[in-house]
Amino acid sequence: MSGRGWQSENVTETRKNLPGRLLRLLALLQSRREWSGAELAERLGVTDRTLRRDITRLRALDYPVEGVTGTAGGYRLVSGRDLPPLLLDDEEAIAVALGLVTAADGSVAGIEESSARALAKLEQVLPARLRPRLAALSDAAVAVRHGNVPRVAPDVLAVIAACRRDRRLLSFDYRNRADEAAPRRVEPHHLVTLRGRWYLIAYDPERADWRTFRADRIERPVPAHARFEPRELPAPDPAAFLTRGLARATYRHTVRMTVRLPADAVRAGRFFSIPGEIEDRGADGCAIRLSADSADLVVQCIALIAALGAEFTLDASPEIVERVRDLGRRLTRPPTLLS
Repeated sequence: MSGRGWQSENVTETRKNLPGRLLRLLALLQSRREWSGAELAERLGVTDRTLRRDITRLRALDYPVEGVTGTAGGYRLVSGRDLPPLLLDDEEAIAVALGLVTAADGSVAGIEESSARALAKLEQVLPARLRPRLAALSDAAVAVRHGNVPRVAPDVLAVIAACRRDRRLLSFDYRNRADEAAPRRVEPHHLVTLRGRWYLIAYDPERADWRTFRADRIERPVPAHARFEPRELPAPDPAAFLTRGLARATYRHTVRMTVRLPADAVRAGRFFSIPGEIEDRGADGCAIRLSADSADLVVQCIALIAALGAEFTLDASPEIVERVRDLGRRLTRPPTLLS
């Protein structure tokens, strides 16, 4: 029997023998490196005895599920061995396809061609009922590439993600704004993407504090032999930590504004994320601190805030003040009418 024929028969047989609860169990085992038996039983809403029986059934279908020793005991799905064919439910298949389509936004170097190849392979193995939906999604969805955003190498992201998963310290050289490289050794916590840039949130044991690194400035990342226990992030989630940190950072151009509008009104009226902090001052409106390396970006933000129509004051460097005045002069000139 050919390999393709065996695979087809194996897929059919596996699907027949995997009821909904076993599929959910398999999905949980694939989503995390290790689970305790109690956690799995709670997620599935079954007893420990039923969970053990389901684990036995997965093993009978050639899924290499190993028991993990410890206080409570647990399970993990072993990687690096022959596994039965990949099984995705309808929502998972569409989610993967959508992720492949939107991956080609230009933020990761060389990912466009890889995404197209993976999407073509996925279409070949999907059930017939899902192929028209996938084809429609591929034709309709387009990712707009970010302009001058630095691109990050996919292998850099892969090494960081692997160190986070395996709880290994990560060593790398990091280039700062002055393009000077220095060695760093951190505990990776999360990768976050914002406006086309990738950031690593990590704990730096040498500095005893949390740090944020731009992934495109990370060079030669390698996993260390030493392991670490994950720490609790001092924020509700990684996205909140990143945006708060970027807002408080100080760059080349920093200005301060007071606006006779509530902070919520400014947040609701802006057209894109303001690179700075907004402080509510009650009846007096709010105070805004803007900071960026680009003077053009700072002036654009000032113009957008001014367009809200409220009175404001501006405390800025002579360079920024002159740019704002020049913008005002150009805006108040009589328009040139084209016939």
